[in-house]
Amino acid sequence: MALTEKYAAQIEKTFGKYPDKRSAVMPMLHLAQQEYGWVSPEGIQEVAELCDMDPTQVKSIAGFYTMYSERTKGKYWLQVCTDLACALCGADKFYEDLKAELNVDDGGTTEDGLFTVEHVMCLAACDKAPMLQCNFHFVEKLDMDKMRTHLDKWREESK
Repeated sequence: MALTEKYAAQIEKTFGKYPDKRSAVMPMLHLAQQEYGWVSPEGIQEVAELCDMDPTQVKSIAGFYTMYSERTKGKYWLQVCTDLACALCGADKFYEDLKAELNVDDGGTTEDGLFTVEHVMCLAACDKAPMLQCNFHFVEKLDMDKMRTHLDKWREESK
Protein backbone atom coordinates (compact mmCIF):
# COMPACT_ATOMS: atom_id res chain seq x y z
CA MET A 1 0.00 0.00 0.00
CA ALA A 2 1.67 3.14 -1.27
CA LEU A 3 -0.20 5.47 1.07
CA THR A 4 0.84 3.54 4.17
CA GLU A 5 4.46 3.43 3.08
CA LYS A 6 4.73 7.05 1.98
CA TYR A 7 2.47 8.78 4.53
CA ALA A 8 2.70 6.61 7.65
CA ALA A 9 3.29 9.50 10.06
CA GLN A 10 0.55 11.65 8.54
CA ILE A 11 -1.92 8.76 8.58
CA GLU A 12 -1.16 7.99 12.22
CA LYS A 13 -1.57 11.66 13.16
CA THR A 14 -4.89 11.87 11.29
CA PHE A 15 -6.27 8.73 12.92
CA GLY A 16 -5.30 10.20 16.30
CA LYS A 17 -7.85 12.99 15.74
CA TYR A 18 -10.82 10.62 15.43
CA PRO A 19 -12.39 8.17 17.86
CA ASP A 20 -13.02 5.66 15.06
CA LYS A 21 -10.93 4.94 11.95
CA ARG A 22 -14.05 5.19 9.78
CA SER A 23 -14.40 8.83 10.77
CA ALA A 24 -11.10 9.60 8.99
CA VAL A 25 -12.35 8.45 5.59
CA MET A 26 -12.51 11.96 4.09
CA PRO A 27 -8.97 12.99 5.08
CA MET A 28 -7.76 9.64 3.77
CA LEU A 29 -9.56 10.27 0.46
CA HIS A 30 -7.84 13.65 0.27
CA LEU A 31 -4.52 11.91 0.82
CA ALA A 32 -5.25 9.37 -1.93
CA GLN A 33 -6.24 12.13 -4.34
CA GLN A 34 -3.11 14.08 -3.46
CA GLU A 35 -0.94 11.04 -4.13
CA TYR A 36 -2.57 9.80 -7.34
CA GLY A 37 -4.09 12.98 -8.73
CA TRP A 38 -7.53 11.41 -8.49
CA VAL A 39 -9.40 8.91 -6.34
CA SER A 40 -8.45 5.82 -8.31
CA PRO A 41 -9.85 2.31 -7.72
CA GLU A 42 -6.53 1.47 -6.05
CA GLY A 43 -6.88 4.56 -3.85
CA ILE A 44 -10.43 3.54 -2.90
CA GLN A 45 -9.15 0.09 -1.91
CA GLU A 46 -6.28 1.53 0.14
CA VAL A 47 -8.56 3.97 1.97
CA ALA A 48 -11.05 1.17 2.64
CA GLU A 49 -8.33 -0.98 4.18
CA LEU A 50 -6.94 1.90 6.22
CA CYS A 51 -10.37 2.86 7.57
CA ASP A 52 -11.66 -0.69 8.07
CA MET A 53 -14.49 -0.08 5.60
CA ASP A 54 -15.94 -1.79 2.59
CA PRO A 55 -14.62 -0.28 -0.69
CA THR A 56 -18.22 0.32 -1.81
CA GLN A 57 -18.79 2.56 1.20
CA VAL A 58 -15.63 4.54 0.44
CA LYS A 59 -16.58 4.87 -3.23
CA SER A 60 -20.03 6.17 -2.29
CA ILE A 61 -18.45 8.90 -0.15
CA ALA A 62 -15.98 9.84 -2.89
CA GLY A 63 -18.83 9.96 -5.42
CA PHE A 64 -21.01 12.19 -3.28
CA TYR A 65 -18.59 15.07 -2.77
CA THR A 66 -17.42 17.26 -5.67
CA MET A 67 -14.05 17.75 -4.00
CA TYR A 68 -13.05 14.24 -5.02
CA SER A 69 -12.43 13.30 -8.62
CA GLU A 70 -13.04 9.73 -9.65
CA ARG A 71 -11.29 10.16 -12.98
CA THR A 72 -7.97 11.53 -14.05
CA LYS A 73 -7.79 15.25 -14.48
CA GLY A 74 -5.33 17.94 -15.45
CA LYS A 75 -2.80 19.51 -13.15
CA TYR A 76 -5.17 22.46 -12.78
CA TRP A 77 -8.75 21.43 -12.02
CA LEU A 78 -10.95 24.37 -13.00
CA GLN A 79 -14.45 24.18 -11.57
CA VAL A 80 -16.67 27.03 -12.77
CA CYS A 81 -19.78 27.76 -10.75
CA THR A 82 -22.76 27.97 -13.12
CA ASP A 83 -25.52 28.01 -10.52
CA LEU A 84 -28.38 30.47 -11.10
CA ALA A 85 -26.89 33.37 -9.13
CA CYS A 86 -23.56 33.08 -10.95
CA ALA A 87 -25.28 32.55 -14.31
CA LEU A 88 -27.11 35.85 -13.82
CA CYS A 89 -23.67 37.47 -13.46
CA GLY A 90 -22.38 35.97 -16.71
CA ALA A 91 -21.00 32.62 -15.56
CA ASP A 92 -22.65 30.62 -18.37
CA LYS A 93 -21.03 32.74 -21.08
CA PHE A 94 -17.73 32.78 -19.19
CA TYR A 95 -17.83 28.97 -18.96
CA GLU A 96 -18.52 28.59 -22.68
CA ASP A 97 -15.74 31.08 -23.50
CA LEU A 98 -13.28 29.23 -21.24
CA LYS A 99 -14.07 25.88 -22.85
CA ALA A 100 -13.57 27.46 -26.28
CA GLU A 101 -10.29 29.09 -25.17
CA LEU A 102 -8.95 25.74 -24.00
CA ASN A 103 -10.63 23.73 -26.77
CA VAL A 104 -12.32 21.28 -24.39
CA ASP A 105 -15.82 20.02 -23.71
CA ASP A 106 -17.46 19.94 -20.28
CA GLY A 107 -15.27 17.80 -18.04
CA GLY A 108 -12.56 17.68 -20.67
CA THR A 109 -8.83 18.00 -20.25
CA THR A 110 -6.53 19.95 -22.54
CA GLU A 111 -4.22 17.98 -24.82
CA ASP A 112 -1.18 19.01 -22.76
CA GLY A 113 -2.83 17.59 -19.64
CA LEU A 114 -2.68 20.89 -17.77
CA PHE A 115 -6.34 21.92 -17.45
CA THR A 116 -9.55 20.05 -16.74
CA VAL A 117 -12.65 22.24 -17.00
CA GLU A 118 -16.05 21.45 -15.56
CA HIS A 119 -19.06 23.26 -14.23
CA VAL A 120 -20.26 22.83 -10.66
CA MET A 121 -23.24 24.03 -8.74
CA CYS A 122 -22.65 26.57 -6.00
CA LEU A 123 -19.24 27.35 -4.65
CA ALA A 124 -20.86 29.83 -2.22
CA ALA A 125 -19.30 32.94 -3.74
CA CYS A 126 -22.29 34.33 -5.63
CA ASP A 127 -21.25 37.94 -5.10
CA LYS A 128 -17.91 37.27 -6.82
CA ALA A 129 -19.19 35.73 -10.06
CA PRO A 130 -18.10 34.76 -12.56
CA MET A 131 -15.71 32.73 -10.48
CA LEU A 132 -14.07 29.35 -10.37
CA GLN A 133 -12.18 27.09 -8.08
CA CYS A 134 -8.73 26.01 -9.23
CA ASN A 135 -7.43 23.11 -7.17
CA PHE A 136 -9.66 24.26 -4.28
CA HIS A 137 -8.59 27.92 -4.42
CA PHE A 138 -11.12 30.56 -5.46
CA VAL A 139 -10.45 32.85 -8.41
CA GLU A 140 -13.10 35.54 -8.43
CA LYS A 141 -14.69 38.33 -10.50
CA LEU A 142 -13.39 36.86 -13.74
CA ASP A 143 -13.61 37.84 -17.36
CA MET A 144 -11.68 36.20 -20.19
CA ASP A 145 -8.84 38.73 -20.09
CA LYS A 146 -8.23 38.02 -16.39
CA MET A 147 -8.63 34.31 -17.05
CA ARG A 148 -6.02 34.33 -19.82
CA THR A 149 -3.59 35.94 -17.37
CA HIS A 150 -4.23 33.12 -14.89
CA LEU A 151 -3.88 30.47 -17.59
CA ASP A 152 -0.56 31.95 -18.71
CA LYS A 153 0.68 32.05 -15.10
CA TRP A 154 -0.28 28.42 -14.52
CA ARG A 155 1.34 27.34 -17.78
CA GLU A 156 4.55 29.11 -16.74
CA GLU A 157 4.47 27.47 -13.29
CA SER A 158 4.20 24.06 -14.97
CA LYS A 159 7.42 24.38 -16.93
